[in-house]
Amino acid sequence: MISGSSPPTASTIPSAYSTPWRSKASGQDEEQGQGTSAPVSRNDSDSQKHAEELSAADRRRVEELKSTDRAVRAHETAHMAAGGNLVTSGASYSYETGPDGQRYAVAGEVGIDTSKGRTPEETLARAAQIRAAALAPADPSSQDRAVAAAAAQMATEARAEIARANMETGSADTSQKSDENRGFSFEQAIERSLSPNGQGVNIYA
Repeated sequence: MISGSSPPTASTIPSAYSTPWRSKASGQDEEQGQGTSAPVSRNDSDSQKHAEELSAADRRRVEELKSTDRAVRAHETAHMAAGGNLVTSGASYSYETGPDGQRYAVAGEVGIDTSKGRTPEETLARAAQIRAAALAPADPSSQDRAVAAAAAQMATEARAEIARANMETGSADTSQKSDENRGFSFEQAIERSLSPNGQGVNIYA
């Protein structure tokens, strides 16, 4: 999941494998850490011996936890890769201890800066990157999609600001040209009134 922060508030986006509000399930541990570590084991000999004593149901559960662990880590890695320089913290995981005594990642989060840029153009670029980071995993969660939607709204607002600025600039240019045209027409009218034969005249102040 993505843990998005935008001062002064913060939002949390659980992945498809996490539980709402990151509540602890039975036998589940929560630990903050980088996302490159493998499932935690007591030691190889104890683990192998313990695995031989598992029932068929326990072995199936271990395989499920291994699959979930791989999927959760891939999910968070995708968030980090797409988040780029907006990532504020590496992946951290919640673990569940399996019947074999090992701990497997069952939920995770990645911190990402979701604040606006200094200009509408910068905000537009940041919104695109936030949306890409939220939807980067192959299976974005509903919360990931909510962050993507918020980023899309941010982009819409930035585009509106850019459009308003362009309209104001265009109106100022049009007004200036109109003033120039009015002045030119006034000078032409003076020339026509003072020189009915079309001959030029000099006007002195």
